[in-house]
Amino acid sequence: MRRGRAVRFARATGIGLVLGVATLGLAHVAIDPLVRPTMPALQASFGPGPLPRTDAPDGRTASAGKGWSSSVGRVRVVRLAGSPEEIGAQHATLLRERMLANEQVLWDGFREVMPFAPIRALLFDVGRVRYRGVDRGFPEARRREVAAEARAFSPDPYEEHLATYPRMVLLHALYDIALGFERSPLLGGCTSFGVGAETTADGHVLFARAFDFEVADVFDEDKVVFLVAEDGRIPLASIAWPGFVGVVSGMNAKGVSAVVHGGRAREPRAEGVPVAFSMREVLGQAEDADQAAAILAREAVMVSHIVFLADARGRFVVVERAPGEPAHIRSAEVLPGRATVTNHFEGPLAGDPRDAEVRAHTTTLARRARIDELVRALPPESVTPRAMVELLRDHRCAGAETCPLGDRRAIDAFIATHGFVADLTSRAMWVSEGPRLSGRFVKIDVAGLVSRVDVPAAPGEAELEAVAADEVLGDARYGEARKVAGGPLIGKRNATRTP
Repeated sequence: MRRGRAVRFARATGIGLVLGVATLGLAHVAIDPLVRPTMPALQASFGPGPLPRTDAPDGRTASAGKGWSSSVGRVRVVRLAGSPEEIGAQHATLLRERMLANEQVLWDGFREVMPFAPIRALLFDVGRVRYRGVDRGFPEARRREVAAEARAFSPDPYEEHLATYPRMVLLHALYDIALGFERSPLLGGCTSFGVGAETTADGHVLFARAFDFEVADVFDEDKVVFLVAEDGRIPLASIAWPGFVGVVSGMNAKGVSAVVHGGRAREPRAEGVPVAFSMREVLGQAEDADQAAAILAREAVMVSHIVFLADARGRFVVVERAPGEPAHIRSAEVLPGRATVTNHFEGPLAGDPRDAEVRAHTTTLARRARIDELVRALPPESVTPRAMVELLRDHRCAGAETCPLGDRRAIDAFIATHGFVADLTSRAMWVSEGPRLSGRFVKIDVAGLVSRVDVPAAPGEAELEAVAADEVLGDARYGEARKVAGGPLIGKRNATRTP
């Protein structure tokens, strides 16, 4: 009797599992028409498929429409120009292979984190339902750009997971979606600072940031500097990755720079303007930091965050934003002409319990103490772009406390996806080649390249202007520091890889 009961139980359990999996499968199919965003109408002259593309014989440069791709050292530089539709099509045409490779890393990582396929499908569908209207918060020009990018991304091998346009919509909201998680990799350690003309050796305004986005190594290894010359907008530069032109770190042709830092306050929402597109709007319109702050203050947001703004006049401003709350605009200066930001709020949102958790359980206060020490100690008329890179690579903890390489209380905890130094006076950038902040920082002439219609030749090593690699990259210290730091979130087998 007991054996028969056990057999019946096993049979019922098996049938239940089969029915459960079948139900999940049917639900997966059924929700698609209910949550799929509608692709906007595009210009009548814009047809489907990629643009004609011309590649140089050496494979180092390419052009498509008004856009081109080249490189400065190991940093890919891509210029996109024209209407939103033209920009989207140029993007997918010039970077298709890299977009395919990078997205495969994300799909592989999803399987790595959640090996059981039915649960993967369930989590994916829950996310699609929650963010089913997220594209309604996109500025109309960005909806058209993403739609054109989707149409040019053909053939699309990932359509089996999700149709191209809805998938690209979610990828462009990825920053906001990721920041909404309690253990978000966007709270790992971003540090930014700026110095005014009275502190620099040549009287220029300098601005720097480390972007610690610990999802996968590919975002460090395959970064792109996008130079965007959109019709009717101020040209801008954005440091990002293939498939994502929205700004997390950038500067425009007027000398306004904007970077976003993760913060935590209030409840995340599924509606609002994704922060990367808010930043794109800022750099496309603002002629100074005050105009930029005013643009940010008008928008509804999905998740809490901190935007650090600077301009060529030496104005440093922070905008603290959270869902359902008015934006709080404050000075970022710790001394006149010297400004710093990490990952905690200092205005009305500082009393939020979530911000208290960030202060208690992340390194934001330790990093802030250290960068304040460093910036306060700078002699007048002394700072150069090279000195700014050295501050980004600082490996020590605040005060007299010693800490090992890779300690997350340091400014450089060997976890950054990218770092950059912007000269807001001359409109030039020094961008990290990788790995992390330890590789060279190569100079990119944003002012000259963003308006260049013809494809520039990739400069040879002798022509490069660069800040040399950190000396730790030349011995065992880099690998040891990566072991201490840990990460990334997916693809951990590559976490200690050296170049």
